[in-house]
Amino acid sequence: MKILAVGDIVGKTGIQMLKNNLQKIKKKHKIDFVIVNGENAADGMGLTEKMYKEILALNVNCVTMGNHTWGKKEIFNFIDHKNIVRPAN
Repeated sequence: MKILAVGDIVGKTGIQMLKNNLQKIKKKHKIDFVIVNGENAADGMGLTEKMYKEILALNVNCVTMGNHTWGKKEIFNFIDHKNIVRPAN
């Protein structure tokens, strides 16, 4: 099994880069499972539900979070989704 771990996606530019390149990378390297760090997707601080859905729509299997998890209060609406690996705090 080949796993791709993508570091911090920062802002709309980061999501756009993922949209533009992820499928090509997956195909070229025959990637089976994709992990993306999303804690900074919302302008460097947190993750919105809209951005989370955009990331998952790219066939990302797992979104990890970290110290900026709680930067956007709407995270409480979807933090327990099965595809999110959240910090213990």
